[in-house]
Amino acid sequence: MLLRHTPAEIRERSALNINPAKTCQPIGAMYAGLGIKGCLPHSHGSQGCCAYHRSTLTRHYKEPVSAATSSFTEGASVFGGQANLLQAIENIFSVYEPEIITVHTTCLSETIGDDLNQIVDKAVKEGKVPAGKQVIFASTPSYVGSHVTGFSNMVKGMVKCLAVASGKKNGKVNIIPGWVEPADMEEIKRIAGMIGVSFTMFPDTSGVLNGPLTGEYHMFPDAGTPAEDIRAAGDAIGTLALGEWCSADAARTLDAQCKVPCRVLDLPIGLKATDRFIDALRTVAGTSVPDTVNFERGQLIDVISDYHQYFFGKKVALVGDPDQLIALTEFLLTLDMQPVHVVTGTPGKKFEARIRELCAGKGFDVNVRAAGDMFLLHQWIKNQPVDLIMGNTYCKYIARDEDIPYVRFGFPIMDRVGHQYFPVTGYKGGIRLMEKILGVLLDRADRDAPEEKFELVY
Repeated sequence: MLLRHTPAEIRERSALNINPAKTCQPIGAMYAGLGIKGCLPHSHGSQGCCAYHRSTLTRHYKEPVSAATSSFTEGASVFGGQANLLQAIENIFSVYEPEIITVHTTCLSETIGDDLNQIVDKAVKEGKVPAGKQVIFASTPSYVGSHVTGFSNMVKGMVKCLAVASGKKNGKVNIIPGWVEPADMEEIKRIAGMIGVSFTMFPDTSGVLNGPLTGEYHMFPDAGTPAEDIRAAGDAIGTLALGEWCSADAARTLDAQCKVPCRVLDLPIGLKATDRFIDALRTVAGTSVPDTVNFERGQLIDVISDYHQYFFGKKVALVGDPDQLIALTEFLLTLDMQPVHVVTGTPGKKFEARIRELCAGKGFDVNVRAAGDMFLLHQWIKNQPVDLIMGNTYCKYIARDEDIPYVRFGFPIMDRVGHQYFPVTGYKGGIRLMEKILGVLLDRADRDAPEEKFELVY
């Protein structure tokens, strides 16, 4: 009901976000940590912060997310959280026996000025970290960036704290998948396997947040990237970083640290981005693309050809994470759709420039905003209506108030299941995306059709 009072008149706001199109950095760092085998993420801050981060991931993935906290009280808030973190590290290894702990900061610990590098070093020297175990860390204050930059910072932390070069290449290709669903990580691995590439993916949440229910309890799923594989990433022949915002920093750090050459690609969502990913895999690994991959590509092209008439000219409003929106915008343009409004909550003028570059010469003007919010998106829609909205669960209020077809895409999706099991990456994922879009468009056509035009087959 409240969104129905959103005014159409747009005023520039520099100090106020309304319905932000993002969540906070520690959530991304926690998600990245869960992609390491035997890892327990640790939130260096208050219990409330950790509870929020865990509950957001749990509501999205419909899986219980384990994480520890430094449990700041008034004393730690004033004098610093070093004692809390030292005690936490000792307790976690003693009670839960993880292979690795990933520590991320919060607003409170960052404002105090806690130095994680110094604290973790002290924990190692005092014997609180058992032999063969590891603590890695990243700075992730919530008052800057977004869950996307939090994910990026933690993956960069994995490289800085773990990766080493022995001087002898292992013939593997590193794949840094960016923030995608566990099913997407699984699909990316499947494609690499089809091409015959020997690879290491990190982080990898497939099997962690979309695993089976077996009736047996395990503190840590038998999934995720082993820490020793991340250590060996320094001996790889190359790195493919999928997404400028989520993966590029880690890949470039690995290049500088261990001399592993890297390429930064778009997420392989849609035809063209998947083509580029497969070509990059083929090139860096020195393999050829098998007919099975070409067959899947042909299937996607066939579906595009068969259903192009339903997509042509449809106007779309998009909101989400930069890496996902760039690839999605390119795919929608491939379908001759018009992404006229594009908003991300993550800062970055490069995002705006890339979206404008993709949409240039397509016959429509695009509204694009980095560090924007859903209030602005709603205002844009009021001034220029669209045929479809694609975004996370919070878009459902705009879709309902404006009576617009809506496809859930991105993070978080709290009111539906399936996103953690069905990929949107690769050629197969492209077909799924088209099926979801076509379904809501034709459902609307059925709903609005007068009796004489209500057809059995469109």
